[in-house]
Amino acid sequence: MALSDTVKSDIQQAYRDVLSGKGIRARYGQRLMIAEIARYMGDITASDGERTSAHSSCVVEAGTGTGKTLAYLISAIPVARALGKKLVISTATVALQDQIVHKDLPDLKHHSSLEFTWTLAKGRGRYLCMSRLEGRLQEEGVGDSESMPLFFVDQPRDEEPGTREFFEDMLGRYGSRAWDGDRDHWPSQIPDDIWRQVTTDHRQCTNRHCSYFDSCAFFEARKGLEDADVIVANHDLVLADLALGGGAILPEPENALFIFDEAHHLPGKALNHFAASVPLNSTRQWLKQLSQALSKIPPFLTPGTTAAKTVDKISASAREVDGVLAQVYEEAEKNTDWAFSDERKAAQWRYPEGELPEALAELAQGAQLVTAALVRQLGTLVDELQKAFDEKREHDVDRATAEAWFPMMGGFHARAEDQLRLWVAWCEKTTPGEGKARKRAGPPPARWAIRQRWDHTEDITLYSSPVLADSLLYTRLWSRVYGAILTSATLTALGSFDRLQARAGLPDASRFLVVPSSFRYGEMATVEVPAMAAVPTDNEAFTEELVSRLPALWAGEKATLVLFSSRRQMNAVRDRLAPEYPDLITTQDDMAKGEVLRRHCERIDADRPSVLFGVASFAEGIDLPGRYLSHVVITRLPFSVPDDPIEASLAEWVTRRGGNPFMEITVPDASIKLVQAVGRLLRTEQDTGRVTILDRRIITRRYGQLLLDALPPFRRIIER
Repeated sequence: MALSDTVKSDIQQAYRDVLSGKGIRARYGQRLMIAEIARYMGDITASDGERTSAHSSCVVEAGTGTGKTLAYLISAIPVARALGKKLVISTATVALQDQIVHKDLPDLKHHSSLEFTWTLAKGRGRYLCMSRLEGRLQEEGVGDSESMPLFFVDQPRDEEPGTREFFEDMLGRYGSRAWDGDRDHWPSQIPDDIWRQVTTDHRQCTNRHCSYFDSCAFFEARKGLEDADVIVANHDLVLADLALGGGAILPEPENALFIFDEAHHLPGKALNHFAASVPLNSTRQWLKQLSQALSKIPPFLTPGTTAAKTVDKISASAREVDGVLAQVYEEAEKNTDWAFSDERKAAQWRYPEGELPEALAELAQGAQLVTAALVRQLGTLVDELQKAFDEKREHDVDRATAEAWFPMMGGFHARAEDQLRLWVAWCEKTTPGEGKARKRAGPPPARWAIRQRWDHTEDITLYSSPVLADSLLYTRLWSRVYGAILTSATLTALGSFDRLQARAGLPDASRFLVVPSSFRYGEMATVEVPAMAAVPTDNEAFTEELVSRLPALWAGEKATLVLFSSRRQMNAVRDRLAPEYPDLITTQDDMAKGEVLRRHCERIDADRPSVLFGVASFAEGIDLPGRYLSHVVITRLPFSVPDDPIEASLAEWVTRRGGNPFMEITVPDASIKLVQAVGRLLRTEQDTGRVTILDRRIITRRYGQLLLDALPPFRRIIER
């Protein structure tokens, strides 16, 4: 659809209004981004609302200070409304999601004449389930209440002291509307094992049949989804929806424009989403819990009914699955070359080219058959229980029984489905490719096993994962979506979009743009590479030199961030330096991330120096503008861990094709991470500072020049 004069005018006027209303000046890069996105969407052709032009996406790399959120909102909202399409904005982090919903969209609405509505979309597992919270409190207080089956398979009942008070506080805050039931809006971080006890998923939720439906946090948050013009979601929710076929949670891809902010995370998240695993001994324990639960349900069912007969079938299938898992464990334990070390209680084995040993492959096929039967039978029981909620029909199960047992059986069903995914993945032939969407065959799946030892037990967990997400994303998303925009500050690697296009499976007709930054890098900062006697590959000597060199590097600085490639080295350096510099150093593991940053800023505000030690997550996920950060020290080039099974499988495939995995995979990956790390320094046009890189390989190795040239054009100070 060629953009009408009205749409063009709406975009231009909205931009002028926002600039005037907020008292800010136009940015060249921002204007380029607005124009590029508008042109891309205007070039899409359609007939009766269905896209007819070639599949494509619009990819825009826009660095810090561009104002990319405003750029894509101003350009996309008028076009989406003119097309009658939903606009779905997807982020990788909760922080950006909340910023868009609570700051950026309200700002645009306030300062422009654009008419639009918006809502937030998160998965069910981010919200409180009142039914589970009530049952959890009953269990804590009564111990043997009628709702005990709901929590029969939960965590051990010797919770930490204060757990009951915590849940009572949660109930009180939700009841008084002081809290909206969103996990991310709770005032402190809720541990996963605690949160699992009070949330649910689509398999365990009774939806409109629940007695708490009218006050449900999840459904309250979803009320505006159908009517909103703009839906702010996250990558995980988009991928979950695609796994269900698309359109189950979010709008169908064919009827929506998607904007992926923080788009560099999308391929990795897709791999995580479509990966599968089965911990063998833990699953056998789970099967015992299933059998114990099944032994308690017959008194509630009428003999001879479908539900009662199915319970017997499930019990038999569970015993079969348990027997096969025991055989799989014995085979994996005895016939795998596990390599334990004194320092590690875990050993990993990757199956080269995804090929399983013949005996293990045969057992996997048997596990797939019996697990598939278990999934079918649990599904039948869940369906029978669900029928009891339909008051217009007669059914064999009474409603009280269904309310008590449906959530638990739904949970069993979901877990069995997860296990089946692993066996299906392990039994697939290793000839790659999904459908006929891609021109070339991709790598076979990565398959590996990890054996872990604890004081009194051990387990073997089996894994499978795609190595690249290109076919998955192309088939499920790019080939269906009406329009897609991808943006981030780091989408290129070594100056090219090739890495992103290969890993994300972007259509050939996609268009790419790097927006020039408004930062005057050469005037604002330096990148320094001092002389170092030790090299990072000599771990002990390098740690010693870090201990001796770091104090001089942060001397005279108020705010320093030191980034390490491993926690072990970070903690070793901290332990050596902390006695001499008490209260100066804070590591990212000392407390919650938000608290670490808050205390750091408090020290700076009090005119006291502060040094932060961090690893990978601090190299990307923190924002410390102005005087809160003036020096970034990068101890080591951020090369990937060599034993990562997915990366190793990808390297194996590249090698088999005659490529160089180090130059094709490792160096481009390191380049992106390095750019992200140095990106912590300059957050506004007024910031200044310096970056120090202590890894001399950036100037002594051939690939080092590539990494150095991919950084922003800081003034370089290199000691020879």
